[in-house]
Amino acid sequence: MADLKHYRPNVGVVPFHPDGRVWLGHRIGAAGAHSWQFPQGGVDAGEELEIAARRELAEETGIRTVALLGRTDGWMTYDFPADHLRKKGRTWKGQRQVWFAFRVDGPESEIDLAAHGHPEFDDWRWARLDETLDLVVPFKRGTYEQVVAAFAPFAGLAT
Repeated sequence: MADLKHYRPNVGVVPFHPDGRVWLGHRIGAAGAHSWQFPQGGVDAGEELEIAARRELAEETGIRTVALLGRTDGWMTYDFPADHLRKKGRTWKGQRQVWFAFRVDGPESEIDLAAHGHPEFDDWRWARLDETLDLVVPFKRGTYEQVVAAFAPFAGLAT
């Protein structure tokens, strides 16, 4: 297990359509096949993880009307690539995440990528959960494999 003190506390969110598809956002300014991801973001000091997940989901997507389906146990980690660390001036080695699955119960009209004023995404779509592995940046793929396995029952996928 990684030394967690070197990893930024973070939550990830998988928004599920009632039919089992998942919401994916296209990272703003990103190009290529690996430019899609789920909402995710930092946890404020003292903030409960589920509260952070709901906040990040609302900030990044505008989605507020959701029901909790489940969450992962323990922290998952991934390292930032070396060039990513240099470009962004990162002080963390990577991120540690707990992931939440929410069913989206509100209308699609609730989705507003500029809800927070600082958009993370410039497009969005519904996709199959297992499709996400080929769409995420390679350094997050291991984490996404764990998330797909953990949340497969919510998508109606055999585990």
